[in-house]
Amino acid sequence: MIKPHGSDSLQPRFVYDTARHEALSKEAQSLPSLLLNSAAAANAVMLGAGYFNPLSGYMNLADALSVAKDLKTTSGLFWPVPILNITKESGIKAGDRIALRDPNVEGNPVLAVMDVQGVEAVSDEQLRMMAKEIFGNLDEKHPGVKTFLGLGNTVLSGPIDVLNFSYFQSEFPDTFRTAVEIRNEIAERGWKKVVAFQTRNPMHRAHEELCRMAHERLGTDGIVIHMLLGKLKEGDIPAPVRDACIRTMVDHYFPKNTVMITGYGFDMLYAGPREAVLHALFRQNMGADYLIVGRDHAGVGDYYGPFDAQAIFDEKVPKGALQIEIFRADNTAFSKKLGRVVMMREAPDHVPDDFVALSGTKVRQMLGAGIAPPPEFSRPEVAKVLMEYYQIEDARKA
Repeated sequence: MIKPHGSDSLQPRFVYDTARHEALSKEAQSLPSLLLNSAAAANAVMLGAGYFNPLSGYMNLADALSVAKDLKTTSGLFWPVPILNITKESGIKAGDRIALRDPNVEGNPVLAVMDVQGVEAVSDEQLRMMAKEIFGNLDEKHPGVKTFLGLGNTVLSGPIDVLNFSYFQSEFPDTFRTAVEIRNEIAERGWKKVVAFQTRNPMHRAHEELCRMAHERLGTDGIVIHMLLGKLKEGDIPAPVRDACIRTMVDHYFPKNTVMITGYGFDMLYAGPREAVLHALFRQNMGADYLIVGRDHAGVGDYYGPFDAQAIFDEKVPKGALQIEIFRADNTAFSKKLGRVVMMREAPDHVPDDFVALSGTKVRQMLGAGIAPPPEFSRPEVAKVLMEYYQIEDARKA
């Protein structure tokens, strides 16, 4: 199986040893506490799950600035996005041992224990520099930029020991998986070569066919559909609905033992190209040999060019920095001429009218009105799940 990034074996920060877990949980009750913001909590979950291997905790300011500017830490480890614990709280000192509390679970239970190695002031100028590099812009209408610039001006760095996976295990018991668990399941299934598909949306017909194309062309044994389960921007479809859509599609249209449906606990950054590289890195950590990167991967609005998330692998990822490879996908659509979904670049004899094309707005209106999109666009079983969701939502807002 493909090696994790930066080490020979996976080094998750979750405390699996029962006795040590119990001792840390007890100790945490007497430690000074910090209530995390959701971004820092998501980073803790990803560190605990092994997705951010080989990091042991949150980056210091020097590493964060280096990663933002040059995609590597000060020690030379390739990394695309700073992994930070930025806070507005004061009074924490280097050398402190603190309990990190979960902002997303009622009662704010302890998520992790942190040994604070650094407490550094980060200036607005430095935050803006990092935001510009990570997101490619400083428009505060961009959801990622707005969140990042509002986190605070104090960077806490140091290793953490993670004690739970926030709400992800309890709310998504059938879907949430750590990188450790995915690697184990890949081995149990006997898969030797794996392609991963990232999604924060329900999967329509084009997504389904894209997975099938990659699976067949790369000669993989299996597809890991890996959905984001954390916070999204307003208007995005909630994780339970997406989960239901994807399971419905896989149950009806994929052969047995070709697809693994999983999810991970992270808040969407909407960072386009930089986030695509982060997606590739942590898919390598979970055991995937390939990641499908399509049009406007991890994008939002019109902040990024349609294929910037593919170009960054040529322009900014040094050769050999990652072992995982990307499968470059073009726009996909149903061809009326051929009677199947195709990549548009592979149909040079087609004109726009030869494709079934629907805008997201049009599809949303149809679903809300209880009208299924054409089967060339969405599988009827999937459309049914979405129609039920939108009709309930529209009735709630009326």
